[in-house]
Amino acid sequence: MSHFKAIILAAGRGVRMKSDTPKVLHKVAGRPVLEYVLDITKALRSLTTYVVVGHGANEVKKSVGNSVHYVLQDKLLGTGDAVRRAGPFLKNFNGTVLVLCGDTPLLETVIVSRLLAKHQQLKAAATVLTAIVKEPYGYGRIVRDRLGNFGAIREHKDASENELKINEINVGVYCFKAQALFNTLKSVKLNPKKKEYYLTDVIELLLAKEETVATVTTDDETAGFGVNTREDLAQAEKVIRTRILKKLMADGVSIIDPATTYVEAGVKIGHDTVLYPCTFIEGDVTIGKKCQIGPFAHLRPGTRIADNATIGNFTEVSRTKVGRNVMMKHFSFLGDATVGNDVNIGAGTITANYDGKDKNKTVIGDGAFIGSDSILIAPLTIGKKAMVGAGSVVARGKNIPAGMLAVGVPARVIKKVAKGKI
Repeated sequence: MSHFKAIILAAGRGVRMKSDTPKVLHKVAGRPVLEYVLDITKALRSLTTYVVVGHGANEVKKSVGNSVHYVLQDKLLGTGDAVRRAGPFLKNFNGTVLVLCGDTPLLETVIVSRLLAKHQQLKAAATVLTAIVKEPYGYGRIVRDRLGNFGAIREHKDASENELKINEINVGVYCFKAQALFNTLKSVKLNPKKKEYYLTDVIELLLAKEETVATVTTDDETAGFGVNTREDLAQAEKVIRTRILKKLMADGVSIIDPATTYVEAGVKIGHDTVLYPCTFIEGDVTIGKKCQIGPFAHLRPGTRIADNATIGNFTEVSRTKVGRNVMMKHFSFLGDATVGNDVNIGAGTITANYDGKDKNKTVIGDGAFIGSDSILIAPLTIGKKAMVGAGSVVARGKNIPAGMLAVGVPARVIKKVAKGKI
């Protein structure tokens, strides 16, 4: 595949979201919608990716960072105007321009790769991605002649009664020859109904000049799914969550009930680990092999769990490293902690990590035993093979030396742990 540059349209207000947050920054499976589209341009190695921003431009820039170039569309005058704004940055580029919408998190790399490949193989002026869907309401329709030749893209609001019956839709993903695109955009006129410049008009103008315009059709109904409402957001969430769980199961993770198991994008889980129902795992979590998680467990970002650990029912772990063979069966919270290997965390154990100002660290050494209903007030260190008696409250900074037993409220070190007790 030869070189290409990408333009992602991300300037829209998302009025129907009824939100102060730019539409493309609403999250699906823990990641902004726009990031899923950026994943595609990264995977296909775009030479440069231009993100057209408008509403909430500074928020979008802050979220995405400096990995892309930004183009400002200060007045939201449609997709044609948005792409035109990128023209000055591409005036000396003669290759392929890929245009994507920033609100399509369900679009997959393999489909866009097919589009690029066909476009470049045919040396077309433009290539349009289409999809066959059962419910085409709201989408632009693909108009063909009786022989099936591509004729036009008709926006939903401009379509005739017969055209509205067409179930082949415009996904909103295009490849263009750069100079053909920007030269033709100069001739696009303001749409009288919406007072916008349509990028789709470029296609009709190219066809009128008898330029080669090709199509690639996918049977993936979700390819063109745009997130425009909160309901759309929930539907996209469901699809991506299903994809994540299928991938995990294909990689050797057992998920007892996928319908009640929530795993965000970016989570890594080793083979032979079992996720029990009603488990909630946020992004930036890594779980080793042969672990048992849940039911009703909540793992938050920054959590790292080593092999053969058990994080049981009604437990929460946040920004914590959990060692091998750790047992944490029920009703416990670990936050900002480092837990060694072969540690027992008794039911009801709490690391009190927040002092009202700072998050403080708790360190629990290898082989330690924390009795049920213990409260560990950070910052604090529990030494190797130390024991904290059930119901104890270990005060802030009152470290427990290795191999010693502490009990009480507040906990006091009373003796060495008898051999064989741990």
